[in-house]
Amino acid sequence: MKLMLKRSTALLIPLLLAAGLWLWWQKRSQENVTPKRAAISPTLSTLGRVPDWKSLEAQQGTITRVAFEHLLTTVFASGEGWRDFVEIGEGEARIRTTDGENAEVFVLRFASEGYTQKPARWWRAPEELPPSPVGKSLDGLHIAIDPGHIGGEWASIEERWFDAGDGHAVCEGDLTLQVAKRLKPQLESLGARVSLVREKAEPVTHWRPEGLIEAARLTNENSAAPDSPSALRKLAERLFYRTAEIHARAELVNQSIKPDLVLCLHFNAEAWGDPNQPTLIDRSHFHILLNGAYSDEELRLADHRFAMLDKLLSRSHAEEISIGVTVADVFAQASGLPPYAYPAGSTKVLPIGGQPYLWARNLLANRLYRCPVIFMEPYVMNSITDHSRIKLGDYSGTRDINGTPRVSIIREYADALAEGLKQAYATRRAKTAAARQ
Repeated sequence: MKLMLKRSTALLIPLLLAAGLWLWWQKRSQENVTPKRAAISPTLSTLGRVPDWKSLEAQQGTITRVAFEHLLTTVFASGEGWRDFVEIGEGEARIRTTDGENAEVFVLRFASEGYTQKPARWWRAPEELPPSPVGKSLDGLHIAIDPGHIGGEWASIEERWFDAGDGHAVCEGDLTLQVAKRLKPQLESLGARVSLVREKAEPVTHWRPEGLIEAARLTNENSAAPDSPSALRKLAERLFYRTAEIHARAELVNQSIKPDLVLCLHFNAEAWGDPNQPTLIDRSHFHILLNGAYSDEELRLADHRFAMLDKLLSRSHAEEISIGVTVADVFAQASGLPPYAYPAGSTKVLPIGGQPYLWARNLLANRLYRCPVIFMEPYVMNSITDHSRIKLGDYSGTRDINGTPRVSIIREYADALAEGLKQAYATRRAKTAAARQ
């Protein structure tokens, strides 16, 4: 019995030594192997959300390489920075969705040349609508009107308010809501179903500035700006009305309303200095903004890259141009306003060839709303003439404005926009009806 135990022990010792040697070698081998670096989480804009890249799978094979590259380089990217994030091959484009050396990639497969397929989207172009009854060129169309800014008690926080000392304070959010409420029944009389993104001078978002102080502190971490309570409060206010409010409106548009077109109503302005002693100027102008012109800095943000691809693949740009051209022509004729020109060399905008009133620009609203957007920027609130008209409010007939009879600025805005949309859709639907015969 003792002999058998001795033999068993003698056999066990070498086995234990071998196992120990094997474990030591495995540990050392693992220590000498350079671990694979994981992809870094995507960099997002302030309050931005991680994009759902899988949602773009529905767009596979709906655009050719030539069309994709043309839109990317002439409309949606204002510089060459896109090359750091988008690799275009013959049959596919590879788009970085995260950061780091081993960034994750979304692969978009191109359609073959000459092959056309309707992109995946909820909105409909005029050609996709049934024939319209006479005088109802907007029949079957769902339009959302987004009155820019908030107005009311929030106007001073928004910095879209001034008082020239004549008892007539100018508040953009209130003006846009007036235009929206006049425009809505006009579009409905043309057959459209119309939804207002906001119906009163109240925020759509549930956030308030005090609830965004921590977000402001995080936003301010890499800034040289002071971190004082008053500075953080000011930054929180900007996050409230510039960012959280637009995100809330976008969620309403994209999840509930789902329109065929959004009209973003704004009044333009130039620097007016002290809102209690504003500077009035002697010029006015008008332009319309379409989504595009993503700068190199913006394309470093994953949510901007996603939105750009989403807009590009849905072909919203072609729809915005088609509508925008007619609206601009009609509006310019009705108002007499000259086109606004951005400074030469600006990386924030791109001109739309041959259309002086149309510019491509990447704004939060026309980026997040996942359908065609016509972003109106007529008049200059602190121009001498426009300020005189704004002071008079809405009225019927004409009033003398610096020696010229003029209709109410509210009515001119709404009536010209309604007529522009009427003509834009009537022309295209008539062509479609003729082609179907």
